Amino acid sequence: MFSFMKKKPEEKNPDPLLTKSYEQNINLLKQKFSYGKNQDFKSRKTVVSSLKKEATLFYLEGMSKTQTIEREILPILSRSHLLKDKKTSFEEFFKELLPAITVKVEHRLSKIVNELLNGNTVIILDGYADAIVVSTTSFEKRNVEKPEDENVLKGPKEAFIESLSTNISLIRKQLRSADLISQKMTIGKRGITEIAILYMNGIVDPNLIQKVEKRLEEITVDEIQNLGILEQHIEERPYSLVPTVLYTERPDRAVGFLNEGHIVLLMDSSPSCLIVPVTFWSFFHTPEEYYARWAYANFTRLLRVFAIFVTIMTPGLYIAVTNYHVEMLPTDLVLAISATREEVPFPAIFETVMLLIAFELIREGGVRVPTPIGPTIGIVGALILGQAAVEANIISPILVIVVAVTGLASFAIPNLSFNYMIRLSTYIFLAFAAVWGFLGIAVCITLCIGYLSTVTSFDVPFLAPLSPHYPSSKDLVFRPAMWKQWLRPQHVRPKDDQRMQKPEGEKNQ
Repeated sequence: MFSFMKKKPEEKNPDPLLTKSYEQNINLLKQKFSYGKNQDFKSRKTVVSSLKKEATLFYLEGMSKTQTIEREILPILSRSHLLKDKKTSFEEFFKELLPAITVKVEHRLSKIVNELLNGNTVIILDGYADAIVVSTTSFEKRNVEKPEDENVLKGPKEAFIESLSTNISLIRKQLRSADLISQKMTIGKRGITEIAILYMNGIVDPNLIQKVEKRLEEITVDEIQNLGILEQHIEERPYSLVPTVLYTERPDRAVGFLNEGHIVLLMDSSPSCLIVPVTFWSFFHTPEEYYARWAYANFTRLLRVFAIFVTIMTPGLYIAVTNYHVEMLPTDLVLAISATREEVPFPAIFETVMLLIAFELIREGGVRVPTPIGPTIGIVGALILGQAAVEANIISPILVIVVAVTGLASFAIPNLSFNYMIRLSTYIFLAFAAVWGFLGIAVCITLCIGYLSTVTSFDVPFLAPLSPHYPSSKDLVFRPAMWKQWLRPQHVRPKDDQRMQKPEGEKNQ
């Protein structure tokens, strides 16, 4: 009576284990990597003389050190007469056999595949249900060079490159501490991506580590090519203009955040790192401010704060004053502006937006074209086209000055994501100013502050430690003297509150 019911197909184990069948293990790996079609997947047969067992080595050409395999591993396996003691484990035996190379044992197929994709060599032995993984990773990489986006006049001149191991070594070079922990995770279903999570044990909040690991584990994609894509997966508000993850190419800056209790994310193929959590104040600070003396550092910070306000508000203030609040200007200046605008056929708001977009086109063109031509495009666009537009009565001369000052001020904003946020905010303030004048600007400032107070980065308020207030070293707009920065910022909840001994007579922050 139940003949019409079909049996459910047996579910295959998604993560099979190796067996003691030598041929089955070999065929399993060959099938996984399409042996024969995949010309990079190599296999070499040999005999482990100490065990008197046949073995096959697998590796990916171009990702593994072929010289190490040919000149060290194969000769040692075939010529060694080291006898295996019954008390010696399988892994310890191969560590004695290959003392100068990192060796470990794996028995899950997924782990073995990941090791091969990371450039290691896998040895399958006859009669054993375990595979030997030998470290032979060798990716092509460039030399450590100077930073391109975060240049400093005073301080280290090293930047991250596209090698995970090299980037970790650059951080350890500047932070030589046994408390620096490096944990690695793999992400991706088809393309395996290895991510390193770095933090200072004894300083970082354990709950923060769990949040970062959980957010990384929730990523279900085929592959992640670099940190720029990873940043979009772990940020909390992907449609917001406000960045909640700090992207930097400087190892010294990453070390500074590690010492405060933050977490650094690194991965292969990315010449940078991600820092979480971050606040508003982190984006306009630069490493050079900590290498300079107190007066110089605060002077540059004030310039940067001034540049932020100039970039955001200058076009909006120009529109508000010329359209709604002409009485605020001196009579001679009003007459001068009116005289220059007599023959301009466009409204002031359209004229401003058109010139701002033209400046953005010049900026984008200078970035995308080859380096020798970039400065030329800037000169041609800013001087020749601007002058021609003024003479043709398409735009007014005073507006050229306004947009030029706005553009120059935007170059003083160091972080790329923060720079985009400020530049796009210019158009928001411009729209409010065009509708309501100074009232619109006041409303826009209120809305922006209210919105920023709701943003969080891994549950850390974006405006902390100012709002809500947390004890800190008060390194916000002004930088205190270095000997006064004894307290770590409490908004990241560090386990160790103090980074140095509290100075005598210093009050709690």
